Amino acid sequence: MPGGLLRLCAMESIPEGQARRVETAVADFAVFNLGGAFFVTANACTHGPGNLGHGPVQGGEVVCEAHGGRFDIRSGRATRLPCTEALMVWEAVLRDDAVWIDFAAGRVAD
Repeated sequence: MPGGLLRLCAMESIPEGQARRVETAVADFAVFNLGGAFFVTANACTHGPGNLGHGPVQGGEVVCEAHGGRFDIRSGRATRLPCTEALMVWEAVLRDDAVWIDFAAGRVAD
């Protein structure tokens, strides 16, 4: 991990408006491409089983396929019941045509 960063995936592997689940040795992440801007959240839904990296992206939100709850991709905030607890999010660092994060700098929205 150069400079404390964790490489998640190549930017080109996530088409605009799409998501991808990325499994690493430390955690599973959902990586999103919104208009060429990349965002990273925890992959697991906070309500229960749900793989957000495979969920549909609609208007800046990801829909959990397990129960229809939604999260704001930029902030991690829960935006639709039954989800009420925010996701952990990380700032995406774009380097060498890849998406990286500082794992230690993850945060949960207020």
